[in-house]
Amino acid sequence: MRRSGYVDRPRWEARLSKEVIKVIARNKRAKFDYELGDHFEAGLVLLGSEVKSLRSGRANIAEAYVRLRTGEAWLIHANIPEYPQAGQNNHEPTRPRKLLLKRSELKRLKRMHQEKGLTIVPLQLFFRGAWIKLELAVGRGKKRHDKRQNLKKKAHARDQRNAR
Repeated sequence: MRRSGYVDRPRWEARLSKEVIKVIARNKRAKFDYELGDHFEAGLVLLGSEVKSLRSGRANIAEAYVRLRTGEAWLIHANIPEYPQAGQNNHEPTRPRKLLLKRSELKRLKRMHQEKGLTIVPLQLFFRGAWIKLELAVGRGKKRHDKRQNLKKKAHARDQRNAR
C-alpha cells in the first residue's frame, strides 16, 4: 500500500544525492596552458596499493596526459607514490593506467583528438563516493600571446574589483 506523496526511487538514485566528492589532485596548469572544451569523467583501473596511497591524498597529475591506443584510453605519467605498508606488493609509481570510458565517449574523444592541435588533458583526480574518478577535457594549446592576454584580463578585472 502506497502513501500519498510517497515517491518510490531506486536505491542507487538515493545514494547519488548523498555522494561526497573529495579532490585528491588537481592539474592547475591545464587551465593556463590550454583552451578547454568538452569535459569527460572516467574511472581508473588501479591496484590495491594505489588506492591506499590515493586515500592518504598523495598523487600528482601535473605532468600526466592521456593517450588513445587500440580503442582504449590510457593515463600516462600520473605519479601515485608507493604505499609504504605494501612492502613487496607495491606498484610502480608512474605506470600507465587504463581509463574506463563508455564506447561512445571513446569514439568522441578519438574524433576530437584527430583534429589538429587538440589534446586530452587530465584536470583532476577525485573520489566520487567510494570510486576514484578522473576528470578529462579536450583542449587546444594556447600560444604565448594568448596567455599574456589572459593575464592582462585577470589583472584588469582584479584592479576593477579593488577600485570599488
